Parts: sequence; C-alpha cells; structure tokens
Amino acid sequence: MSQPPLDERRRKVKFRAWRRGFREMDLLMGSFADAHLAAMSDDDVSEFERLLATPDWEVYAWLVGQKAVPSNFESPLLHRMMEFRYEAHAG
Repeated sequence: MSQPPLDERRRKVKFRAWRRGFREMDLLMGSFADAHLAAMSDDDVSEFERLLATPDWEVYAWLVGQKAVPSNFESPLLHRMMEFRYEAHAG
C-alpha cells in the first residue's frame, strides 16, 4: 500500500503532534513540527510518524534526558528534536 502524498502526511503529522496526551508533549512535538515539518524529507516524516506512534512518556523521557535513547530510535531527527527542546526553553 502506498503512502499518501507528502503534503497530506505533513498535515496529518502536524495535527497529531499538537494533540499528544499531555501538555508538555504537545508543546515539544507541536512546536518542533511547526518549525521543521515543512522542510522534512519523506524519510524524516516517516521517522517523526514513528515517534508519534511511540508512547508519549517514553519519547518525553528521551527528549528531556531522563532515559537513554534506545538504539533502534537513534536518529538525526530525534537528535534535532532534543536540541530544539533545549533551544525552545533557553532564555
């Protein structure tokens, strides 16, 4: 089964990023999507979708440094999200 066009996937991903399960993840995932989703490649969008399908508390723990990132989730996208999280709250 083929995937929908990239723009449609981006629109759905952005919606899901802002409607996680708790406010902190809404802000982290949604703000990152607002800032970076338009420029993401198809592979990056796929990786972001995979993160959105992962339980929020697991991803949150990785993003804030409470838990090490499992090797199967190590990716440049996740590292950009971790850097973005710190940039977004610096100041």
